[in-house]
Amino acid sequence: MSNVAVFDQYAGAGVVAESPLSHVSGKKGGESPGVILREKAFLGYLTLRGNASDPALCEAVQQVLGMTLPLEPLALHQNAEKGSSIQWIAPDEWLILLPGGSEYETEQALRAAFSGHFALVNISGGQTLLTLTGPAARDVLHKSTGYDVHPRNFPVGKGVTTTFAKATAVIRRPSEDVWELVIRRSFADYCYRWLVDASQEFGLDAEI
Repeated sequence: MSNVAVFDQYAGAGVVAESPLSHVSGKKGGESPGVILREKAFLGYLTLRGNASDPALCEAVQQVLGMTLPLEPLALHQNAEKGSSIQWIAPDEWLILLPGGSEYETEQALRAAFSGHFALVNISGGQTLLTLTGPAARDVLHKSTGYDVHPRNFPVGKGVTTTFAKATAVIRRPSEDVWELVIRRSFADYCYRWLVDASQEFGLDAEI
């Protein structure tokens, strides 16, 4: 694995990055909107594949990310101080979210710390994250996915890859009042427009 090339996507001077939703103007929902929609653009995204029973893998994640590797299905672990998280996707796969601009150095640090068999891929350019808050946020999710987002089935600290409208998304609940949608860049416009339509009855404040 030491010969794997690592690409720093921020190394090119003069390259202007644009959010997948840079073309939309947003919506104002009045004084008390039921749904507040925001985009967290330009975050770092890494996918990690490896053997969950390998202590070296767990130790490397703890050392570099300051978080334990989630071993329980659908678990989401967060490091609030660093603004990062790691989420169980499959028995041998995890999604790592990082502050924008830190993914290159984090990838290098993880590669240096890992031993044995693993795969680590930077997928930052192909994803974006939307946050849903407000008293009607869960109602909008009920309209948008077949997955049960009731608190008894979807507590804080859970994330799941599932259908969203006619696309797919990673739905996460990092805190009591916040829902996150990790969506592919190619689905961003569609998912945004779906959310605008689904939120009409509640009032939407969408600052993108």
